[in-house]
Amino acid sequence: MKLKMAKNSLFAVLLRSPWWVSMLLVAAFSLVSVAMLPRAYVPFGVMGALPFLVIGLIAAQRQWGQPSPAQVADTLAQAAALPARAFADKLAAAYTAQGFVVTRLNHPAADLQLAKAGFTTLVACKRWKAASHGLEPLRELAAAPGADQRIYVSVVPVTDKARAFAQAQGIGLVADAELARLLG
Repeated sequence: MKLKMAKNSLFAVLLRSPWWVSMLLVAAFSLVSVAMLPRAYVPFGVMGALPFLVIGLIAAQRQWGQPSPAQVADTLAQAAALPARAFADKLAAAYTAQGFVVTRLNHPAADLQLAKAGFTTLVACKRWKAASHGLEPLRELAAAPGADQRIYVSVVPVTDKARAFAQAQGIGLVADAELARLLG
């Protein structure tokens, strides 16, 4: 049996929030314990903040080295301003920096072919700055032969239908903050 945290539980919300929010709760919980409890019970009151401390540390570890929302927005705006060829070149350079051998393709479904450790990945980034991403480019990418994995790149998040299709077909989606980290 796999345990799963409810999406909107307090701890799930704190994990998605900046780490310092949890630390503020730890400080507030500790201060209230010191102010309101008899001296003998203060250590037990402060121990009540321990779950928030753990959540704060987990959130800090996850957020370490991640770009800020302003940096993400700036990087995505710069990417959206690039012409198609320059965007593909920047994406190729980012994958090359990760150790992939990158080949430019002239294929209707994919723009780049990545090779690393015997695996081939097709990357589609033709519609990277479209306002919405439907199923058709994902279907084309899924039907493209000769790849172990497939990645679809866009500046904006894809629709829920497209996300479900990509998950069902095993297509990785690189959008929003993940794209900013890749290009950063």
